[in-house]
Amino acid sequence: MTEQVQEVAPGVRQRLWTFGGSAPGPILHGRVGDTFEITLVNDGTIGHSIDFHAGALAPDEPMRTIAPGESLTYAFTATRSGIWMYHCSTMPMSAHIANGMYGAVIIEPEDLPEADRSYALVQGEYYLGPQDGEVDMDRLAAEQPDLVTFNGYAAQYDHAPLAAAVGERVRIWVLDAGPNRASSFHVVGGQFDTVWSEGRYLVHRAATTGSQALALQPAQGGFVELVFPESGTYPFVSHLMVDAERGAHGVFRVAG
Repeated sequence: MTEQVQEVAPGVRQRLWTFGGSAPGPILHGRVGDTFEITLVNDGTIGHSIDFHAGALAPDEPMRTIAPGESLTYAFTATRSGIWMYHCSTMPMSAHIANGMYGAVIIEPEDLPEADRSYALVQGEYYLGPQDGEVDMDRLAAEQPDLVTFNGYAAQYDHAPLAAAVGERVRIWVLDAGPNRASSFHVVGGQFDTVWSEGRYLVHRAATTGSQALALQPAQGGFVELVFPESGTYPFVSHLMVDAERGAHGVFRVAG
């Protein structure tokens, strides 16, 4: 766990608290039955902790706050599939999440069929302090985010589009890490024939029905699948449009 200045939008820098040097932290990926063992080292200047929603265990010891210079080992076995949030649980928890300490663990369902391409998008929020500064606690308390992002940087996939091709099956895992804003994931010009949300299929490889959005509250996740019908540029957004305009926006570049 480190504290470092990173760019979060063009020309906008914040001093983030991070897992592994990035916000969000690294995506962990496995299957039901896998055991994860994570060694947590606090290289920051304040106390931090971690809570893995992918594990079911008493929080007393593994989720305790550790002081700068301390470390702990957190082990859990994945018993249920999903895209699970992890985050710092040190109080004020909202500040630690909003300042970058969150990430995802993807545990694939046992019967998950292959897709041609798979992406993961973790939605988060920034409540900007001064340039090179930390989270603005007043804006956070007022629930007034300056930026809403996918994978930690506002509108980054406008400038580095996600690739796909006509006829390919594309799977998109989505996690809403909050701490406060809901998400409504939508691909402009696309229709989902598969929607898996919080452990259940809402639509599954449907031929004559479909879905337009994956609705998520903070700490909820799932995946959608679609096949792009023709080449072109397909924007994706959180359809809470004010959040799309705050940075929860990107594009798929679909080749013929």
